[in-house]
Amino acid sequence: MEMIRRFHTKNGIAYAEQGAGEPLVLIHGVGMRLEAWAPQMAVLGKSHRVIAVDMPGHGESRSLPSEAGLEAFVAWLGLFLDDLELERVNVGGHSMGALIAGGAAATFGERVSRVALLNAVYRRDAAASAAVIGRAQEIRAGQVDVDGPLLRWFGAANQDSDAYRLTHRWLSSVDRAGYATAYAAFAAGDSTYADCWPNVGCPALFLTGADDPNSTPAMAREMADAAPRGYAVLIDGHRHMVNLTAPDEVNAILSDWLVKSEEMR
Repeated sequence: MEMIRRFHTKNGIAYAEQGAGEPLVLIHGVGMRLEAWAPQMAVLGKSHRVIAVDMPGHGESRSLPSEAGLEAFVAWLGLFLDDLELERVNVGGHSMGALIAGGAAATFGERVSRVALLNAVYRRDAAASAAVIGRAQEIRAGQVDVDGPLLRWFGAANQDSDAYRLTHRWLSSVDRAGYATAYAAFAAGDSTYADCWPNVGCPALFLTGADDPNSTPAMAREMADAAPRGYAVLIDGHRHMVNLTAPDEVNAILSDWLVKSEEMR
């Protein structure tokens, strides 16, 4: 996959876009970069203005302060919308990007027409929370494990896939300080906006891989049940990186979400 041409806002946020029409902003996961959305840009850009953004400290976007929590990443997204003079958008996020998208729906929902959370985490249990916080501490200390996350994301049987090789390259080359900041916010952020969903009235999609061991089907269903217009979709046979491993299915699901009425029935 070739590098995608980026633009930069006045506040140092890097992004790429494709197509025209109603805007769709896409936010990737921790350790990744906006190229992770290339399959979605190519297809959804035929009907929408698709804008993929590098998360702070990733790709070519300026970092946030090292102590930044999830709320700072959500404020960063609001700043990005201001930079592009986007009053109202559809927002989709993957993993850490999903936490940011959910935070946007919670804090400036008047600007969010629809929200989609792909492979999101929600109220981890004690064991899962301890594990991810431990990994965040290791990353902060400079101990960056590339193979461990990819094993969780893909499973042992998929190490020869193109998607595995791409994500391995991105995670291996990510800025270590930016990665540490984002991962710490990700580790602590699964409950930050967890109570927001009853107040989010826009169409809310919660999509995950049926075999994702961390962003589980149960989490997707719980969030969907809490949101007035929420619904969960599972992709059988896939894990964490569904936007790359099941692009045709993801694109079809997102296309359906993008035509759902914004108005409450």
